Parts: sequence; C-alpha cells; structure tokens
Amino acid sequence: MSATLVLLRHGQSEWNKKNIFTGWVDINLSEEGQKEAQKARDALKDYNFDIVFTSDLKRAQETARIVLGEKNTQVISNQALNERRYGQLEGKNKDEVRKEFGAEQVHIWRRSLHSRPPGGESLADTYERVIPYFENQIKPWLNKNSTVLISAHGNSLRALVKYLENLSDEELLSLEIPTGTPIIYKLDAQGRWCRKN
Repeated sequence: MSATLVLLRHGQSEWNKKNIFTGWVDINLSEEGQKEAQKARDALKDYNFDIVFTSDLKRAQETARIVLGEKNTQVISNQALNERRYGQLEGKNKDEVRKEFGAEQVHIWRRSLHSRPPGGESLADTYERVIPYFENQIKPWLNKNSTVLISAHGNSLRALVKYLENLSDEELLSLEIPTGTPIIYKLDAQGRWCRKN
C-alpha cells in the first residue's frame, strides 16, 4: 500500500467566468464550475479519501463538498492554501488591467516567480506559505499511507506541483492547472511522487 495525493483546482468561479482577478476575494462557483466539480466527483468515485484539505475560500470548499457528496470525510480548511493575493488588481477585469498597465507588465506579474503586483504576492511568496503547510500538516497523513485530497487554486497548486515534481523556475512559469481536473500522484518505493495522469 502507498499514499495517494489528489490535487484539484476548484471549478470555474463567477469571476473566472468574467475574466476578473480574484485572489483572496471569496467568490462562488459559477454554474459551469459546479458542473466541473461534478465531473471531478465522477472521475474520483473510486477513491476513498481519508482526509481533505482546502483553502479558506468557498470556491475551493464548495468544490470539495461536491466531490465528497454524501461521504462523511474530515475536511480541514486553511488560508495557507489560498490563491495568490493579487492586491490592487483584485476585482478588476484582466483586459482592463492590461490596458492600464500594459500587457507586458501584466504578463510579468502573472508569470514571473518574484514580481509582485501592487499590494499582492509573488508566486514565490505563495510557495513560501504553501510548502511549509504541506510539510507540517498534510505530509504526516501521507506518511501513514493515506489517500488525501487537496482542493485549492491555480497558483497554490502550481507551487505544490513545483515542489512535488522538483520543477525548475522556468518549468513552473509555463505550468497551467486547469479548473476541475484532478491531478493524481502516487508515492513510489523511493519516496518520490509520481504523477499518474
């Protein structure tokens, strides 16, 4: 028996749908996002999760609830798994932000590892809160050969994938995590995480 770790980015949110920077603003799933979570539930129907970790934001929590259905599984929520903070960009349409600051600057904010949008976090900042939480709170469950679900966000999960797969900074910048699509890992005999899909 070995540990199984499933990463799941929440389904489409109302602001994903409207192309708005969301960050830590607590936005509901869209109707399409609920359907994505239901598809994830179907894809994960054969998994019995020992515990589920989510961010402190309801779009991730609602995704987890839909996936679990009637299963009475312990769920732990923590803001360490929250989406990257976008600061002053939160609540603004991405196309309008590109007009205001220039497409190149917005691309740097979104894809550079260390560049912070005004009042926000860099991806490196997000990494520095996600990985200690994973090591201290989630990994002990995996060390007990548990099956664990993490329902979180594009950037918090990108940080975690970088850590699990030992990606370079350059590889991380091109990594995309689609909404509502489970990423499944197994722990091999050498203690390395191997992506199964």
